[in-house]
Amino acid sequence: MAIHQVAALVPMRHHSQRVDGKNYRPLSGKPLFYYILTTLEAVPGIDVIVVDTDSPIIKEKIIQDFPEIKIIDRPVNLQADDISMNEILMYDTSQIPADAYFQTHSTNPLLSAATITRALEKFTSIYPAYDSLFSVTRIQSRLWDLLARPINHNPAILLQTQDLPPVYEENSCFYLFTRETLCNKHTRIGERPFLFEINKTEAWDIDDEEDFEIAEMLMKQGSYKSLV
Repeated sequence: MAIHQVAALVPMRHHSQRVDGKNYRPLSGKPLFYYILTTLEAVPGIDVIVVDTDSPIIKEKIIQDFPEIKIIDRPVNLQADDISMNEILMYDTSQIPADAYFQTHSTNPLLSAATITRALEKFTSIYPAYDSLFSVTRIQSRLWDLLARPINHNPAILLQTQDLPPVYEENSCFYLFTRETLCNKHTRIGERPFLFEINKTEAWDIDDEEDFEIAEMLMKQGSYKSLV
């Protein structure tokens, strides 16, 4: 099966456990979720953008400023903090038919349209040899586990960090998958995933107060504009 139609999914809760009203809190003069929606609208390979939310504030602002974006009202049984994202995606993909789904978050305001476009082009070209794709950040540091055992290096051979074999962090910035993969594995990452590397700035995820401050600083320094 070829990938022709791609739906972008952006789940957003009204409530946030660590930062009150995080998804719609102002960042550099705009509600946080405005950045990712504006970016997605600039990606030609995305056919429809869908926001799954239980937030009346987010719904009102989308209707006002993003009239082309579809809204899915999150069912009550999927609104609790401990509900897995996979459960939410199972519901959303049942409501919006597409060949593939690009799922991201409002908390990735520095993600660029150019990077999303490259990811879509990559997935389209390698599917179905690879059944999913997700964003990662390269790490070349000396890593240890809790028992002080080296993970990715030999302490007796002191290589420069830039010469260490890289490991990759799943940065939760975005995922590309089909509903078939989601149904078969009940997860966004399939049996044959492709690791799509992005830079640390674009992968910046807002999870707490400090993250907001750093994102604000990056935008003031022009890092955001340089990525668009």
